[in-house]
Amino acid sequence: MSALRRAMAWVIDFALVVSVASLLAVLTFNRMSALVTDVPELAARGGFDLLTSRGDVLGASGTLGTSLWDRSVGYVQQAFVLLAVAAYLYQWACLALAGRTLGKALTGLKVTPRTPRRAALRAAVTTATDVVVYAVACVLLVEGEMLLSVLVWLAAVALFLLNALPVLGSRRRSLADRVAGTSVTAVRLSMPAAMSRVRTS
Repeated sequence: MSALRRAMAWVIDFALVVSVASLLAVLTFNRMSALVTDVPELAARGGFDLLTSRGDVLGASGTLGTSLWDRSVGYVQQAFVLLAVAAYLYQWACLALAGRTLGKALTGLKVTPRTPRRAALRAAVTTATDVVVYAVACVLLVEGEMLLSVLVWLAAVALFLLNALPVLGSRRRSLADRVAGTSVTAVRLSMPAAMSRVRTS
């Protein structure tokens, strides 16, 4: 089993994660746009803040702006949480039910042994290294924590490499494999079995 096949499987699986991220980005943008385009709600809130501001117009407008910003950041945070949950459920369900993700199935790979507990551990590590830590870095960036965001992003890169680079070694086991006690093996289909499948399809 070559590292190239593992890499191809990861690219396919990560492309699915990116697709989900794109859908969530569109949904989040529409939710944020609705905050601005909902003129009656903005007018009512702005008018109430103005009436209760005792002449502090700048303070009233600042309160409205802060409220919109907080809700927008909340939408972004929710999108990243949903992305992490979706990535975990995809990994866990595929591994627990079939012993392989779509990427591994297309490249002829399988995770063994296949048990719900091992699938849950492997999915957790994979999701953390591929999605969660990067998501935390992005949320920190949105919240204005630039330095902390960069540090977390560097930690995310280091964690990703810590998970991926061992695949190049002789044992071909990633960090996720070591934590879950699994290994990725190539699935070989014998020629007679392959021919019989072709005839019955």
